[in-house]
Amino acid sequence: MNYKVIDMDTYYRKGVYRHFTEDCKCSTSMTARIDVTELVNESKKKGTKFYLNFLYILSKVLNSRDDYKMSYFWQTNELVCYDVIHPTQYIFHEDTETCTPVYTTYCEDYDTFYKNAVEDIERAKQTRDYGLDAANHPNWFDASYISWISYDSLNIELPDGYLYYLPIINWGKYRMEQGRYVMPVSVRLNHAIADGYLVANVFRLLEKEIKQFCE
Repeated sequence: MNYKVIDMDTYYRKGVYRHFTEDCKCSTSMTARIDVTELVNESKKKGTKFYLNFLYILSKVLNSRDDYKMSYFWQTNELVCYDVIHPTQYIFHEDTETCTPVYTTYCEDYDTFYKNAVEDIERAKQTRDYGLDAANHPNWFDASYISWISYDSLNIELPDGYLYYLPIINWGKYRMEQGRYVMPVSVRLNHAIADGYLVANVFRLLEKEIKQFCE
């Protein structure tokens, strides 16, 4: 785990950061539907799992910009940026109706990431423990698939005074609309390190990466 400490004197968002860590501690979230038609078709054509293909694309997007890789060290009052962040996915157990977190290491090489993610999931299926281990996984972001519904909005609440900066991403079932498959995606970021542009940019980058992935 490598990171750099942000120099607050030169940080391009220092004024905004000060405001949303001192005057108005809050988060910002947005839900939008993205077009996943090509990714659905590509996954079916290649016999790969749509869910894991999207998880790879999501991880690639969030690692493409420093703003999405921030964290706060309360012990030293430092804003830091990780070199890389990894997805914490979740496996649902039908028999117990509980979830197990799955820590999958992000790798830019798709084949390696896909293989490792499949193996991580299979191991998680063998347990019913919750197994959350955030202390040993500080640079893992939350990536949760809500498979039972294609929702229209979702909001993740954290205490306003809790300066949690890593992304929290949720997505639901894709559905057909006017001949295209669309999927709801929710992006939650702390307002200290992200505004509406940066949140909306996640959706724009997802659609861009999906297009490139399926070329």
